[in-house]
This record gives sequence, C-alpha cells and structure tokens, in this order.
Amino acid sequence: MLVTMNKSMGKLRSLIFAFVGLSFALSPALLSQAPAAKDSATDWKPVEAALGRSGKLQPGDIYKFGMPRTDMHVTVGGVTIKAPLALGSWVAFHKMGTDAMVMGDLVLSEREVEPVMLKLQQGGIEQTALHNHVLNESPRVMYMHISGHGDPVKLAHALHDALALTGTPVPSTAAPAAQALTIDADAIGKALGSKGAVTGGVLQFSVPRAEKITDEGMEIPPSMGTANAINFQPTGQGRAAITGDFVLIASEVNPVIRALRENGILVTAVHSHMLTEEPRLFFLHFWANDDALKLAHGLSAALGKTNSAKTAAK
Repeated sequence: MLVTMNKSMGKLRSLIFAFVGLSFALSPALLSQAPAAKDSATDWKPVEAALGRSGKLQPGDIYKFGMPRTDMHVTVGGVTIKAPLALGSWVAFHKMGTDAMVMGDLVLSEREVEPVMLKLQQGGIEQTALHNHVLNESPRVMYMHISGHGDPVKLAHALHDALALTGTPVPSTAAPAAQALTIDADAIGKALGSKGAVTGGVLQFSVPRAEKITDEGMEIPPSMGTANAINFQPTGQGRAAITGDFVLIASEVNPVIRALRENGILVTAVHSHMLTEEPRLFFLHFWANDDALKLAHGLSAALGKTNSAKTAAK
C-alpha cells in the first residue's frame, strides 16, 4: 500500500511540474497578444455629455477640457487680458481602472467662489487651493484648484452643476477667428528652447519638469498642470504681456525669484496647487509687459534654475 501511495504522489508531482512549466511557457505569448488598452476619444463621450462640453485626448491618456472665461473683461496695468493669457479654466480626467481622477483650475469671480465651492463639495470634488495668480487686476479674479476621484460621469455631472453657477460661456461650435501674432514666435521659442502654440492670439509654451511627479502614488503628467506654463500676449510694437507659472521644488523657488527680478519680471504669487504631490511643488506666478524677446531671455534664465526638460536636455 505504501508503494502504491508513493507512486501516486510521484505522478501528482509530475503533473504539477508539467502544469507550471506550461504556464511559464504560455504567459509571455498570452501577454504579447493582450497589450494594454489605450483610451480613445470615444471612451470619453459619456463624460463629454455629462459635462456638456467637448474635450481633447492628451498624451498619457489624459482627457482635457478647456473652458476659457471669455465672458470676463479683466485688465492688468492697462492691458485687457485675453482668456488664453490668464483666464483659462480647465479640467483633466485620467482613468484609474473603472474610476477616474479629475484635476483642474477654475477661473472665478469673487462672488462665484462660495457657491461653486459648495456645489463641488456636495458633488464629491474637493478644493486643493484657492488664490490669486496676478496682481492689481480689475475686477478681482480667483483661481480654484480642484481634485476628485470616482465615477468619471458622476464627477462630470458635479462639475457641470458647479459651472452652471458661473458665467463660463457655453462652448461655440464655430471656429475661432484667426488673430495675427505681432511678436516673433520663432525667436521667442529659440530663446526658451521650446516650441510654442498660438491660441486666441496668445503664444503659449509648456515646459515639463524632468522628474516624475505623483499624487497619491499615481503619476501626474504635464497636461494635468505639472508643466511650467509661459504665455505671451502681444501689446504692440514688439512688446508683450507675459504671465504663467513655474513649477518648482523648494530649493528652486528663490533662485527663480532672483532670476526673474533681475530681468524685470514681477513675481505675483508663490503657493501650492495640490495637497499630496511628490516631490512637493510650489507654483510661482509672474507678470511683465515689455519687449517680448527681452522677456523671453529673462524667462529662459529662470528656467535654467529649474530641473525642467529644457535644462535636462542641455
């Protein structure tokens, strides 16, 4: 009887080893036949319907909605601000399995802040910052940074209801009229070491940081607000108003402040936009209205004090 049991155990061990060996042999093949699915614009149609707006797929499977506050008429130092310069609300979604993360920045008037905050809180979307970006603007503008996790359609409904309490315009399907750029975009891009894009008469640059940025363990790509943003709005005779924000770690804050001030660029705010990001980040906002190329060289000097992709590429 003992001999029979030993033979049975031996057969069982052989079967187990054979099954394990087959599993290892098949796994690479099976994996190669099942690549990770990529998001498409179609996947986000229910979110678009809930938000009542169209978005665009960005690198890193981010779906982003731009919501310019073209209803606002804001001036800074005698310059009438175009929405792409400093009045662009946005939200961006990133899939997390069947759920999603949403982050964004809402441009609000002072009277809109409290009702929007209440409606977002009721809808499960939290605030991560509330502050200014520029100085001496008229009327006063506030910027509310937000974050939420959960069902993307429910998050979109919450955002829709909050935006309904603001003057944020309903998007138009008409193509925006082309606006001539009266500054040298190529020369400015060369000075910054980056290629810009023109939106609504404003030259915009996005310069990502070189290191990986995470929030609650999830990577936050540049399109979700972790890239240095630099905007130029022509103001005539080769001049431009500039604003945006540098995304900095603590040791970079004061070197960047000094570089900007040495080049005639004002620092208008230094603060956080997120709560649990790693590494810890500070967002430094700036303003000037001067010769566009001169300002580009000043901004380049400040970028040189950061661990930006431009710096890392040198």
